[in-house]
Amino acid sequence: MEDRLVQLPFWKDLTERERETVQRSAVTRRYEKGALIHDGGSECLGLVLVLSGELRTYLLSDEGREVTLFRLYAGDLCVLSASCVISQITFDTQMTAQRDTEVLIIPANIVAMLKEQNLAVRCCLYELATARFSDVMWAMQQLLFKGLDRRLAGFLLSEAERTGSDTIRMTHEQIAQHISSAREAVARMLKQFSEEGLVELKRGAITLRDFDSLK
Repeated sequence: MEDRLVQLPFWKDLTERERETVQRSAVTRRYEKGALIHDGGSECLGLVLVLSGELRTYLLSDEGREVTLFRLYAGDLCVLSASCVISQITFDTQMTAQRDTEVLIIPANIVAMLKEQNLAVRCCLYELATARFSDVMWAMQQLLFKGLDRRLAGFLLSEAERTGSDTIRMTHEQIAQHISSAREAVARMLKQFSEEGLVELKRGAITLRDFDSLK
């Protein structure tokens, strides 16, 4: 367990007693692709460290519309799932596994204890919250001020850069979730991109052909 806990940015700042407490209380969980990990009505998870896989955090409207806020990969921490610890977080989010995922969870009561007695932990939590809210604001900016074509092109380019491949293996539904659009609208726009020679479409995969035009 300790080899995983050392990934916590504040681990080196904990006392020996605090480390022992975290080691006793931390748990690992595995979630299958598509599993709901956290929602506004569920118990406060605490601090979540992604060990492998991918998580998507999003808002869900009363009408069922989803707005993706950010994604988390191996090594990333989620502090929004600890909203019961940080009182300034006042909105509810949903979190699902995009792939088979393993996470390490530090329970909310332990996070609250560390936050109160260790200044380094408190600073780290607020820095994480600030970073995630920056991601949220970026997502809102994309949604409010950019058209679908620009959001889709930007997403394809960022995925190609992240994965190091010019082929993106995602369904239209998955892409629609990430850019907060409808599957049908994404399919139409991808078809237009294909007709313009920007991408090549195959079942479950999109190959980028003209990076300059997408940019």
